[in-house]
Amino acid sequence: MTHVSDPAFRSFHALRIKGFANVQTVAEVADVSVDEADDHLLRLQGQEHALFREARDLWQLTPVGKEAHGHALSVDVPTAVADGLKPSYGPFLTLNETFKVVCSDWQLRHGQVNDHEDESYDESVRVRLKTIHQQALPIVEAMGHVLHRLSPYGLRLEGAHQRLLSGNVKMLTGVLCNSYHDIWMELHEDLLLTQRLNRGAEGSY
Repeated sequence: MTHVSDPAFRSFHALRIKGFANVQTVAEVADVSVDEADDHLLRLQGQEHALFREARDLWQLTPVGKEAHGHALSVDVPTAVADGLKPSYGPFLTLNETFKVVCSDWQLRHGQVNDHEDESYDESVRVRLKTIHQQALPIVEAMGHVLHRLSPYGLRLEGAHQRLLSGNVKMLTGVLCNSYHDIWMELHEDLLLTQRLNRGAEGSY
């Protein structure tokens, strides 16, 4: 049976994943409306679990909030649910290694910064990403059957993939633009937090 997370926790968790985020980003990662995310963030602020940086229009967790998130996560995801992700997590890590190489090859061409003027080269990288994408979607779907809040990552990855195919070269490795890499890293961080894993000890970057 799929485990469903509380919407308020999803906003809390989204902010923990992102570190700094505006309300629209929290809403997208949490799969809630902007109004819901705003309400959840204001409640976190009232509990001194979150701060709003007005000059940058960004939210972040306080040290107390990070500690409270750890407790909330243990309540939201029982050990049995976290363990249910293990069969899919191994294949994800294997795919992650291939994905990192593809990202590097998109950024550099023959050791130089890729200016995306060589369409045949870019197309060869997009073809490799398509293979990764086709393998990733069933993995994310399987994870979503265990923990429902992971399901939207598949739709978000598909959206970024389509934007890349439409000609937006930032949609593979661009930073802070909801690129494929942005979303992939959010998913990976989510899986690490949810399973109580340490990225350094795991050696997966």
